[in-house]
Amino acid sequence: MNRVLKSTYFSLGLLLATTGLIGCAVGPNYKRPTVDVPVTYRYASADSSAARNGQPDEAKLHQAMEKSVNSDQSLGDEKWGEVFQDPELQGLIRIALKNNYDVRIAATRVLEAQAQLGITRADQFPSISGGGNVTSIQSPKLGPIPAYEVTQGEVAASAAWNLDFWGKYRRATEAARANLLANQWAQKEVMATLVANLASSYFQLRQLDLELEISRRTLTSRNDSLKLTQTLEQHGINSMLDVRQSEQLVYTVATEIPDLERQVAQQENAISILIGNNPGDVPRGLKLTEQPHAPEVPVGLPSSLLERRPDIRQAEANLIAANAQIGVARAAYFPQISLTGTAGFESPALTSLFTGPAGVWNLAGSLTQPIFEGGRLKSNVRLTEAQRDQEVLTYQQTIQGAFRDVSNALIAYRKDQEFTQQQQHLFESAQDAARLSQVRFKAGTTDYLEVLTNETNSLTAELGLAQAQGNELVALVQLYQALGGGWQ
Repeated sequence: MNRVLKSTYFSLGLLLATTGLIGCAVGPNYKRPTVDVPVTYRYASADSSAARNGQPDEAKLHQAMEKSVNSDQSLGDEKWGEVFQDPELQGLIRIALKNNYDVRIAATRVLEAQAQLGITRADQFPSISGGGNVTSIQSPKLGPIPAYEVTQGEVAASAAWNLDFWGKYRRATEAARANLLANQWAQKEVMATLVANLASSYFQLRQLDLELEISRRTLTSRNDSLKLTQTLEQHGINSMLDVRQSEQLVYTVATEIPDLERQVAQQENAISILIGNNPGDVPRGLKLTEQPHAPEVPVGLPSSLLERRPDIRQAEANLIAANAQIGVARAAYFPQISLTGTAGFESPALTSLFTGPAGVWNLAGSLTQPIFEGGRLKSNVRLTEAQRDQEVLTYQQTIQGAFRDVSNALIAYRKDQEFTQQQQHLFESAQDAARLSQVRFKAGTTDYLEVLTNETNSLTAELGLAQAQGNELVALVQLYQALGGGWQ
């Protein structure tokens, strides 16, 4: 028994001493690649074209944008509930983040990566198992051989450990941990995309609602005008041509309504799928014209985008994993050392299994050195290095794409604001022209063709204004997503 204990202590001491030698890990340590980060975003401040065109509103916008550039704060740092203040939209987002299938699939991928990390990390530690058996043999007397009965009992524990001298398993664990992080950032990217898509779809739905409201209101007004024109024609004041032109106004707007109703229903179906429901009605909150949004937003520093955008963080995590795999491949060049040991008790009598000289043990070590692999090891290292280089390029490309997204969103939001202002002026002018033409027609100083033209222009301008207001809100959503917001 003492001999067994001494041998066990010796084995443990040898393992601990060997562990002290395990310190190096072959392969390159990760270092973030150098990237070309601009000082400011393009279009983060107003360009000089406004001054050349003599636009005072653009000059004010320039001052506001300059303030936002000099600030470290960014719209992307804000939570989605602070950016989208419509209560119904907030409720839809909460439901979507809980029920959307893409989000749920991304969550299961995170769990999968966590399990894979546990499996990979287990290779760094010894594996220990125990067991026992009892064997009983009875034989009758066979000629000169007397009858006998033998009972054999055994209880043993075994351990095996592949020593990680060269960091093979530690590099594999590093790669698995990076893969887990990549999946976590991928989940955040799915969430941010979902929030942006849902907000954009909701604003587009409210835009269609506004267009439908305008069309129905206009149809009611033009039906009243048609009745008046028909009455005047019956009394010989107007001609049948005036009636036909008035009918054209009615039919023109009447054809818009069914198409808008179709678009509304299809948009509701799309939103229902985003929130994880079957197609159905979608609750409405604030009108399109009541949705709060700032005329200018802080964008922060471009360098902070590298830490905030989920897709950039995911690309970097993939790069870390690929870099660690180089160490795994290089470790295959070096000897693989394994220790195995077994200790236990064995006795022909169960009553004396744990007493007396029943202890047994064995300890073995093995070393395996690759000699000839036909270029397999070298090619594997080259493969992992090429994969690492590919991830470097992907990381740099993702960063460039992020700066492009922000610049595109900035110019889109600003120009959509300017377009909305000009569309507002166009609508007011067209609306007043339609009013004046009605006055002139009733006074008998013009024909109904002038009314037809100006009424059509007024409706087109009002629908265009609704579309411009919707585009402005969608551009704000795109800017928020481009700045890395939506997953917080």
